[in-house]
Amino acid sequence: MAENTKVIMLGNEAIARGAYEAGVGVSAAYPGTPSTEISEYLVQYKDSLYCEWSPNEKVAAEVAIGASVVGARAMACMKHVGFNVAADPAYTVSYMGVNGGLVFVVADDPGLYSSQNEQDTRMVARAAKLPVLEPSDSREAKEFMKEAFALSEQFDRPFVFRITTRLAHSQGIVELEEPQEAARKAYEKNIRKTVMMPGNAKLRHTEIEKSMAELAEAANTLPINRMELRDRRIGVITSGIPYQYVREALPQASVLKLGMVNPLPEKLIREFASKVETLYIVEELDPVMETQIRAWGITAVGKEIFTVEGEYSANLLRKAILKETREEKKAAVVSMRPPILCPGCPHRSVYHVVKKLKLHVAGDIGCYTLGAVAPLSVVDTTICMGASISSLHGMEKARGKDYVKHWVAAIGDSTFLHTGINSLMNMVYNKATGTVLIMDNSTTGMTGHQDHAATGKTLQGEETEAVDLKQLCKAVGVRHVTEVNALDIDRLEQVLKEEVEREEVSVIITKTPCVLLIKGKKPLYEVEREKCKKCGMCLKPGCPAMTKDEEGIVKIDDTLCTGCSLCEKLCKFGAIRLTEEGGR
Repeated sequence: MAENTKVIMLGNEAIARGAYEAGVGVSAAYPGTPSTEISEYLVQYKDSLYCEWSPNEKVAAEVAIGASVVGARAMACMKHVGFNVAADPAYTVSYMGVNGGLVFVVADDPGLYSSQNEQDTRMVARAAKLPVLEPSDSREAKEFMKEAFALSEQFDRPFVFRITTRLAHSQGIVELEEPQEAARKAYEKNIRKTVMMPGNAKLRHTEIEKSMAELAEAANTLPINRMELRDRRIGVITSGIPYQYVREALPQASVLKLGMVNPLPEKLIREFASKVETLYIVEELDPVMETQIRAWGITAVGKEIFTVEGEYSANLLRKAILKETREEKKAAVVSMRPPILCPGCPHRSVYHVVKKLKLHVAGDIGCYTLGAVAPLSVVDTTICMGASISSLHGMEKARGKDYVKHWVAAIGDSTFLHTGINSLMNMVYNKATGTVLIMDNSTTGMTGHQDHAATGKTLQGEETEAVDLKQLCKAVGVRHVTEVNALDIDRLEQVLKEEVEREEVSVIITKTPCVLLIKGKKPLYEVEREKCKKCGMCLKPGCPAMTKDEEGIVKIDDTLCTGCSLCEKLCKFGAIRLTEEGGR
């Protein structure tokens, strides 16, 4: 792209561009919606910087911290629940401060579009004493990234760059500018600053309180915090995407738009509050700004009329503030599309066998979480990355070896490398009984097919050593590790029956690539109507390609069929066969 031109960019793309223009030297991330595309856009600049997929967010944060220590500008990208995983190093680097600028980009998910909770990153950042910037559109996403690195170095503070799903995946106009040279600051050994043992950390705590106070004072005059004075009967303090809703719903209202939401600019807020008749605080999720502003004795209207759940909208604000209810256009009628495993997904055949054996499943985070929904309905629990194995261990310790023979833990290959390996080590170390299913589809599937340490390719497209999951499991002490083709349901059933009976830890790796990774012509199946007995056995796994016609005879949609062969294996009457085209 030519410099000094205007283009339309997704928020995530603009963040990547901002990092590039800021002269970032190192970026590390673990894919997680809605943050994933930042790294995928950033890799286009790999000639100027280094970027990677790390096995989890804690590692990503530590990679970025290491780069910062030796003088490079560095960033780590993750979604909000990933920030929990990165919390250990994030809390401590808050005490250390930075050398090269350091930014944690964290994507929240108001509305729970792709997450297991709706936590507010600003709450975590405040607890960790980390300053937070929050852009409201793609243009600001790019510009605020550059500001974040500059402020990080100026005030010796790591910064959190908070976005939400709506900003990450909406588009706006961005002006491209020349990138800064990825300068490296000199490294000077300073044990008191970078070795966080108690004596040093105690002294550093004093320093970061001073830095945060200085930053709070500077926030009163930072250009990213600005007053927009219009009709003074209504004043609104807001930030991020909610600013767009405020401008749409209340175009004449006065607004204090905050680009920095921690620490808050007290003097600026008091000044703005004094200029308006009724002050409202509009922020998605928790009353972070509201709590602080009210603690200063400033009267404001907040969560008593606004929700703490989900995304906001212009109509929500009109209704809450103006008591207006606008008639919305009637939505187009579209067919319901509940979340479901793709046609040909290898997880479907695994869950079919698990259900046939009446086993419970301690689940995890990934495509295979969809085994919880009908018609499979086999996943009993989903907590967080890696929790399937740990929770299975807890079940066995609570209820005994015989009880856990009716359960398995299900985890994907990427998630296993993320935090599952620690849990498996714990099972072995503490002499547990239990069977772990590693559902290896050779990718990080749910976030869009990103590579990981077992795929043999890096984010930058380089070939690399691939972790052998079977050997890894054996290395931590699992004596019984079996690899099975996920579509070989007879073999899988036999292995599952054997392994759940063992009174020790065992691992079954169902090693079959995601169907969307398979290139080229796929075999197609069809139903011989005269042989179909209408028994419905082939429909039990819930493949979207299979339905019944008005006579109750099964039919296969050849636009959806991927030729996985599961239906053929389930039909006891030979009614399902390869088409002539598929058999070639």
